[in-house]
Amino acid sequence: MRVLGIDPGSRKLGWGVVERRGSKSVAIAAGVVTLDPQTPLSARLARVFQQVEAMIEDHAPDVVAVEDIFFARHPSAAIALGHVRGVVLLAAERAQRPITQWPPALVKRTVAGRGAADKSQIGRIVAATLGLGSVPPVDAADALAIALTHLASMHAFHPPTGA
Repeated sequence: MRVLGIDPGSRKLGWGVVERRGSKSVAIAAGVVTLDPQTPLSARLARVFQQVEAMIEDHAPDVVAVEDIFFARHPSAAIALGHVRGVVLLAAERAQRPITQWPPALVKRTVAGRGAADKSQIGRIVAATLGLGSVPPVDAADALAIALTHLASMHAFHPPTGA
């Protein structure tokens, strides 16, 4: 199973593709789409849509896993994030990919064993889990963690035969 994990943001959108090969998770690709906060939100949303469409086309994921909404201190930031998430969900739906959404605390618990793990800890654990030579950028690491969370949930509910 191949999962495209997405950590949406109105300034940076992290993404990562992870594939399950037997009992092992393998990183296929990851990156960060940087969005200029000086650019109108509508233009940033169009760019997010185009980039997510390209990711789906390039990497052919079986499912798109997205970080779920969380409480934000600044209402305007939360609204912008909601718009970005909506565009990501639309791109996945138009590509006819199943979509799952994962709360940030569950992603942290799944990857790091506790819901209060900090971003640098998540990055180090993701790099170690996937056998990466270096820690990916924060937003890409978060997206890879989201993909790993989806794979862990599938493994928990559908253990491999003969296990």
